[in-house]
Amino acid sequence: MALRASANGIEIAYDTFGSPGGRPLLLIMGLGSQMIHWDEEFCTLLADGGHHVIRFDNRDVGESTHFHDAGTPSFGPVSSADAPYLLGDMADDAAGLLDALGLESAHVAGVSMGGMIAQAMAIRHPDRVRSLTSIMSTPSPQAAPPTEAAMAALMSPPSPDRETAIARALETWKVIASPGYPFDADRIARLAGLSYDRAYDPAGVARQLAAIMASGDRAPLLKELPVPALVLHGEQDQLVPLPGGIATADAVPGARLVTYPGMGHDLPRPLWPEFAAEIGGLTAAAER
Repeated sequence: MALRASANGIEIAYDTFGSPGGRPLLLIMGLGSQMIHWDEEFCTLLADGGHHVIRFDNRDVGESTHFHDAGTPSFGPVSSADAPYLLGDMADDAAGLLDALGLESAHVAGVSMGGMIAQAMAIRHPDRVRSLTSIMSTPSPQAAPPTEAAMAALMSPPSPDRETAIARALETWKVIASPGYPFDADRIARLAGLSYDRAYDPAGVARQLAAIMASGDRAPLLKELPVPALVLHGEQDQLVPLPGGIATADAVPGARLVTYPGMGHDLPRPLWPEFAAEIGGLTAAAER
């Protein structure tokens, strides 16, 4: 059962790993993905590296507040006036969670949309972000448009039941997952089932997508960041192709870019020790 905190006017579901005395590390998940997609084994690996790990459900997914009254955004060009909220609001949620947990600041790592939220958090709340790790993300959708196959997989219709949701998750991840690593169908099916059971809300995912499309280009503001930064990206990513990671690293002063052959738009289990080592190296250096 997740813990709950009031933050930025909403309820956020979260849990933690490791000693509260460790380096605080806030993990932000991507579009439509719940905190359980930060695998417990990976979180434990980060905790064993000296971190106090916090993972949480973004608004509109999982057990955090859903904006049902906002309805389903129409697809097509989205302006900031059309979107129910922006990535900046989601960044404020994350900062509010730090407030609720009594943390003045934390190291922040995000994947995909979570990387965008982490970038926005560093821009809006630079004093709250000790270091920034942006994983398979981008400063703007225009910097790294998805392939046609990835976009088609992303835009699959809502599922009428649990079994269909699991089947469609497997179809989607077969397209965007890492071609250079084994496809873990059992793990994907398990997470899809758990996600469905915790909260199935396709309209919430559409609202998150609208936030991405309406939030503009962060690159100009990223160029002013005083935050130590790490960019991790797969070289075979179809959903946020490698130019997105390159654009992020180019924008953030002094950012370290690490790319992985064979990695797509997921976090392959064989790379978890490398990811943990890279993140741990950044956070330890930032503390010094």
